[in-house]
Amino acid sequence: MDKATFLRRFLLHKAPAVQRPVDTKLAQRLRPAAVLIPIVERRDGLYLVLTKRSRHLRNHAGQISFPGGRYDSTDKNLLNTALRETEEEIGLPREQIEVIGQLQDYPVLSHFRIRPFVAFINPQQPFVAEPSEVAEIFEVSLQEVLRQHNHYAYRLQKFIYDRVYFIPYQQRNIWGATAGIIRELADHISPEHQRRNNWLN
Repeated sequence: MDKATFLRRFLLHKAPAVQRPVDTKLAQRLRPAAVLIPIVERRDGLYLVLTKRSRHLRNHAGQISFPGGRYDSTDKNLLNTALRETEEEIGLPREQIEVIGQLQDYPVLSHFRIRPFVAFINPQQPFVAEPSEVAEIFEVSLQEVLRQHNHYAYRLQKFIYDRVYFIPYQQRNIWGATAGIIRELADHISPEHQRRNNWLN
């Protein structure tokens, strides 16, 4: 998949209907946050830039995630949150980011309501990890991680959602909110395949 194909599918397809019921008590505790879904075009296709969070962090330590974080009072809006956090975490200035849209808000049990922004990036320098937050920055093939038949869903009870997604990629395991957001993006790009699930239980 190249950039033109992705843009055509993302902009022309209707966003998938996503039901994320949240009980009243949890909804009252959710704080705004935002992440960037950074896509870079390489010679052999599109790649998604992800980070591995530092192990000493309070929330989601050691997990694979998108660059992003909580809304700050100095941010004009959540898009500015995503851009600011991306520059802080991986050293990518906002001038090298082309935001093309957003996905639905994603509530998580760590009491954040995450707004994902989809963007193409044109890095002019190597990424630089903020060591206090990011242990590693790496890229994965966008085409591979968007294939729904590579997504595994674990059924849960007494959770925000009825399933948690896992996406194995080479020696890594993408799961939780990051995998859920990738799944929503996949369903947006390829709605004809969105009903397929590989259940783990």
